[in-house]
Amino acid sequence: MTFLRNSAVAQYLIVTGNYWAFTLTDGALRMLVVLHFHSLGYSPLDIAMLFIFYELFGVVTNLFGGLLGARIGLNRTMNLGLGLQIVALAMLLLPTLTVPWVMAAQALSGVAKDLNKMSAKSAVKHLAALDAQRALFRWVAVLTGSKNALKGAGFFLGGLLLAVLGFDGAMIAMLAGLACVWVFSLRMLRQDMGKARHKPRFSAVFSRSRAVNILSAARLFLFGARDVWFVIAVPVYLSDTLDWSHSAVGGFLALWIIAYGAVQSLSPWLLGLRGQRVPDGRSALLGAVVLTAIPAVMAVFMKGSFPAEPVLVGGLLVFGLVFAMNSSIHSYLIVAYAKADGVSVDVGFYYMANAMGRLLGTVLSGWLFQVAGLVTCLWVSSGFLLITAVISIALPRRQREGYAS
Repeated sequence: MTFLRNSAVAQYLIVTGNYWAFTLTDGALRMLVVLHFHSLGYSPLDIAMLFIFYELFGVVTNLFGGLLGARIGLNRTMNLGLGLQIVALAMLLLPTLTVPWVMAAQALSGVAKDLNKMSAKSAVKHLAALDAQRALFRWVAVLTGSKNALKGAGFFLGGLLLAVLGFDGAMIAMLAGLACVWVFSLRMLRQDMGKARHKPRFSAVFSRSRAVNILSAARLFLFGARDVWFVIAVPVYLSDTLDWSHSAVGGFLALWIIAYGAVQSLSPWLLGLRGQRVPDGRSALLGAVVLTAIPAVMAVFMKGSFPAEPVLVGGLLVFGLVFAMNSSIHSYLIVAYAKADGVSVDVGFYYMANAMGRLLGTVLSGWLFQVAGLVTCLWVSSGFLLITAVISIALPRRQREGYAS
């Protein structure tokens, strides 16, 4: 037991396992809510609105969660996230579920998810050797990629649990499994992990690092660009326009997310980085430039005489490949840019921008698709990516061990 608390590798494995367990239930919960409310006759747009609080509370949690982590320690914020997710699952066990109650449960789940994610990403900074930037890139890539792969696996798990155990049975099974992980995490995570030597003030929630602020702005538009067409427009278009079955839509998107996560985990190797080379601002800029062209080309093809199905499926695959590598670069850069003392403050601010981008993309995806269609969503995505590229020009280029804050 002492070894598990004192070994950096053992602590990293505990953090990763904790994050994996949470992410699996998070993906399963989303699919369970979608399928359950679809069976009750809710439209795709109505169902998407159930998750607005999930994204909105993620913005708030990331903004203040980093400050909380620096004050009380990352082990406590990670365990708090697990505990809140258990409460959210328990809330959905009521015999009668109303829309406001489900939205409240999703809000709590959003808080839990971002506390857990912020804690896991920040903890890696402490557990990786400070002079081993390439090792840090690999650790962050594996943590980020595995999370997304497991979220996709969670979609499958949610559908399977619903079919085998029913909605209530699925909630009980996930609650019991997560409770076991929570008890183990409470005992094994190091108590001083990520705790700042000097407690940061409230004003510290806004990062004072130029590099962190620039990267956060780029991240906001990067994830807004993804979700403006992926969250609502794509699944509704596949279902209504291309006449795909709900199981086909869910299966395809789950496989896309799993593949997306796998690419993120393999990014250090796919990017061909050797020796001590690690990504810098130039890498993020190049990725954004390439991404800008993909939805624009798709929009041109879909507006023309090309068949919509192969354009959309092929475009999603290419977009996912490039986006996954660029997102992995971003995830490494924020951990590298963040100051070591109170790392969660910078990481929390960055993921606040990430959550704000998802919220913006989710709202625009439903509205733009409803009033103007998928092609318009693609053009807006390309515009957001162009803004991401322009912002990324200002990211630090020269690579050195440890970034100045």
